[in-house]
Amino acid sequence: MSQLADPVKGMTSRWRWVVRLLFRKIWFRAALFSLSSVALALLAAFVAPYVPYDISTKIGSDAVDNILGVLASSMLAVTTFSLTAMVSAFSGANSTITPRATQLLVEDSTAQNALSTFIGAFLFSIVGICALSTGIYGKSGRVILFIGTILVIAIIVITLLRWIGHLSSFGRVGSTIDRVEKATTGAIDRSGYSVSVAPQKPIATVGRRPVFATKIGYITHIDIRALEEVAAGLDCAIDVQAMPGAFVTTTRQIAWLDRGDMESDAKIREAFTFDHHRQFDHDPRLGLIVLSEIASRALSPAVNDPGTAIAVLGSGVRVVTSMLDEGRPGGAGSERISLPKLSIGDLLDDLFRPIARDGAGTVEVAIKLQRSLAEIAAVAPLARGLLAVRAADALARSESAMTCISDLQSVRAVYREHWTSALVPDQSDPAPSRKV
Repeated sequence: MSQLADPVKGMTSRWRWVVRLLFRKIWFRAALFSLSSVALALLAAFVAPYVPYDISTKIGSDAVDNILGVLASSMLAVTTFSLTAMVSAFSGANSTITPRATQLLVEDSTAQNALSTFIGAFLFSIVGICALSTGIYGKSGRVILFIGTILVIAIIVITLLRWIGHLSSFGRVGSTIDRVEKATTGAIDRSGYSVSVAPQKPIATVGRRPVFATKIGYITHIDIRALEEVAAGLDCAIDVQAMPGAFVTTTRQIAWLDRGDMESDAKIREAFTFDHHRQFDHDPRLGLIVLSEIASRALSPAVNDPGTAIAVLGSGVRVVTSMLDEGRPGGAGSERISLPKLSIGDLLDDLFRPIARDGAGTVEVAIKLQRSLAEIAAVAPLARGLLAVRAADALARSESAMTCISDLQSVRAVYREHWTSALVPDQSDPAPSRKV
């Protein structure tokens, strides 16, 4: 079993995780920017008595009115344009990349900040115009409103420049692959997962108490701190059996503990968060699955883009090797809470099997796949046997799918270079072989 040294370093407590999810919601950022803009517009009425009279006389009575009018009309158009661009990017990713990747695009901070800024600026100008028409500002208040308007315009210009630059890559295939890779790497660091090369030994269950799930769905988060408190209160160990990404039913054990009662079982269940869909935050396998889906979509006859599949393989190698990095933080030491390990076989199947299936007839992809497996084997020598099995399977698929002998010979040559040559048919064999 792999254990977690510090709950805060791994999966965070539930309230911190909920706050993180809340800040990624586009409506929350828009509401926060809008309230701040309204507060800034109304602040001028309260600060007005502290503005010297000689400064207020230098600001024309119509200066702020005209600027706010232009701001209100232009921000409405820019907001509409930004929404259209975002929806187009979501639709494009859903149809040409993979629907699972749209979750990362929706949570893009640059897009959310741009839209929130434009909506907030629109509300700021509307509230300012309404307040000016009621006469609550006075001459001194107009000075504060004018300064606030200049500040809002500066924020708009900076945000608009960033948004224009961001649109050049937003929703594109290469940018989406980078997003998925980054999300997967972040999930590795947050989850406390470690990777097992050897089969895991079953835990001892005799005389222990199982805790079953009461909901059906995917586990998206585990409050390790809450489990620590339960284990400390019972003075016993808790073996977690289902990590984020696992689909559980009411017959699935999610934990085993040495002692307890109905109340402690309920507290353990409360530490698990369930959802109908998987989340990237603590589920690195989801990232690998999405990467393979991007490659599979690119290798479909309708798209026929082997370059994207090759780019995915490069990202996959980086992700898998980071999981196998013994020096990375997480996955070590807690006396009471133990977490299951990820099977490297499952990781390899999540990423490489779909690409081996759909890219078997494409020589560039087949060669890159063989070399990617070899690169991982160089980092994790203990997993070389499992990687060799995947390499042989990929070769067998290529032998069945390729019709050009020269292409097949190139794939065989790369396989022979990195793996056991005895398992590879003679290169002079004119017919595709199944001896792998």
